[in-house]
Amino acid sequence: MPPTRRSRVSSGPAAKGAQKTLSFGGTKITKPTSSAKSIDKSIDKSPLSSTLTPPSTIDTGHITSEAAVEQQAKVELKELAKGKTAEEERASRVTDAQIKRYWRERENERKSRRVHQEELSLEEKVLRLFDMSSQYGPAIGIARMKRWVRANKLGLSPPIEVLAVLLKEEEKGNTKIERAYVDELMSSKFIIGEA
Repeated sequence: MPPTRRSRVSSGPAAKGAQKTLSFGGTKITKPTSSAKSIDKSIDKSPLSSTLTPPSTIDTGHITSEAAVEQQAKVELKELAKGKTAEEERASRVTDAQIKRYWRERENERKSRRVHQEELSLEEKVLRLFDMSSQYGPAIGIARMKRWVRANKLGLSPPIEVLAVLLKEEEKGNTKIERAYVDELMSSKFIIGEA
């Protein structure tokens, strides 16, 4: 049986599930429009010409986390120059032997040695361990010194050996030590594996 043909003219509301046909003819006006005279008046006065101001410089902040970490490190160094806190005094008395002992204790907690870190210096190993310790807060986007100070203020008791390593490296003039290695990896713009 062939399908029945339905007419397009509707005599009442649309049946359930059926949609009315839309008419795009210009015979029915649903909204009032403004007259042509009022449009011409608004064109004469341009709001942009009277309220034009020169563009001001916009501070976009830090473009990279490296710039943010460098600025944070400078602020922390200025605060250190003002006067040493009790923790900084304790950290300045920490010897290299104490740092080695701290690292040996951390290594003995593990089942095996960190083979992938053999070529790193002892200081870098201690700092990377601090970076990976999430109980002291996030390591990305914050200077190591600022992270240590913040963790200390929060009562999380970060290791004094980390502060000692940071202070010794800053005395040597090593400014790159403030940025966590994880931060460098996460903000890298290079894609590994594609050539």
